[in-house]
Amino acid sequence: MRVKVISRSADEFTRERSNDLQRVSRNYDPNLRPQEKAVEYVRALNAAKLDKVFARPFIGAMDGHIDAISCMAKNPSHLKGLFSGSMDGDIRLWDIASRKTVCQYPGHQGAVRGLTVSTDGRVLVSCGSDCTVRLWRIPLASGIESDDSSDSLDKSLASYVWKNAFWAVDHQWEGGLFATAGAQVDIWDHNRSQPVNSFEWGNDTVISVRFNPGEPNILATSGSDRSITIYDLRTSSPARKLIMRTKTNSIAWNPMEPMNFTAANENCNCYSFDARKLEEAKCVHKDHVSAVMDIDYSPTGREFVTGSYDRTVRIFQYNGGHSREIYHTKRMQRVFCVKFSSDASYVISGSDDTNLRLWKAKASEQLGVILPRERKKHEYMEAVKNRYKHLPEVKRILRHRHLPKPIYKAGLLRRTMADAEKRKEDRRRAHSAPGSMPRKSLRKNRIIQEIE
Repeated sequence: MRVKVISRSADEFTRERSNDLQRVSRNYDPNLRPQEKAVEYVRALNAAKLDKVFARPFIGAMDGHIDAISCMAKNPSHLKGLFSGSMDGDIRLWDIASRKTVCQYPGHQGAVRGLTVSTDGRVLVSCGSDCTVRLWRIPLASGIESDDSSDSLDKSLASYVWKNAFWAVDHQWEGGLFATAGAQVDIWDHNRSQPVNSFEWGNDTVISVRFNPGEPNILATSGSDRSITIYDLRTSSPARKLIMRTKTNSIAWNPMEPMNFTAANENCNCYSFDARKLEEAKCVHKDHVSAVMDIDYSPTGREFVTGSYDRTVRIFQYNGGHSREIYHTKRMQRVFCVKFSSDASYVISGSDDTNLRLWKAKASEQLGVILPRERKKHEYMEAVKNRYKHLPEVKRILRHRHLPKPIYKAGLLRRTMADAEKRKEDRRRAHSAPGSMPRKSLRKNRIIQEIE
């Protein structure tokens, strides 16, 4: 007769120290736990509810400007450094950790329209409506050097006066060139007082410019003639141009998929495009109820943040049609610029009420040091939520957001207008000759034509 004996070594279950956890043996046979899915569902429900309980996205406001904030820039070599420019010509360097001003850069006589930082993080480039481009020295990451006086930071390294006012500026991700947008697109070198190259396509003003993160010679611009244009510095002429029905206010390239970019549009939507195939948008991101003013991608490339004229900040998945998060306060006015922090943990918004605001990228995220057991618990709860997010009750809790009444009413009105327009188009199609009114998808509907 064969007898099975349970054999266990005492060493495997004896604690080395009294404060160690007791080791527990688990049998993962599903037949032993017939209620496992029901238990996990309840855990997912509780995790979704706890997310709402601990959702405290607003961290603090950084005040100091005396006019509306028009632009911002991150320092690629310093995690805590953030630059902001206002409509009265004031430029400030902020320490995000302490939420205080490190130094100011006075010099512009009009509104500061664009800020960007060089690849090595040592030079700040600013441009404005006073027709000047200024280069400023940035203090080291440890703060202002002891051997330099504060006066040397206040004075610009160089100041270039040009014929027209500027609307935007951006620096190459790798290289020493930067581009300004205005009556035309000008390419500048740090050591030259004149542009090294100029591009022009049409007579309308160029309002935004962005270099490609993967290919340093490619840049995209948007103009007041409702166009999105892609330029290549290696050629003497623009590459491609896309005409849309409404104006594009800002453009952001996806840092992880550099062939894709997203455009923030006047018609309350954002449109993601593949630069190789501009005749159709990859995705339409809807939810704002007024013009989208600025957009910025997370360093992970999986989501982006938008700021709108409707006084809200929204976070979208890179392939999501609707926002996963909306941030608003009673005092926050029209949002003109937004930025993701370089570690993708925070979002910074600049608005018409002269304040910069710091938000968490994940509203219920726990700040500070998290113990390994806590981190494992958070990861498990996140996995359980993802597993059951399609079920009605969990989905309802995860999707629910409290909206200010004006935005809620404006959203209802926009949906009513869209439904009415769709009904009108269906009736016209029903009373027209077959094939005379072809259906156009939403991804193609806002595009007029592509010019090469």
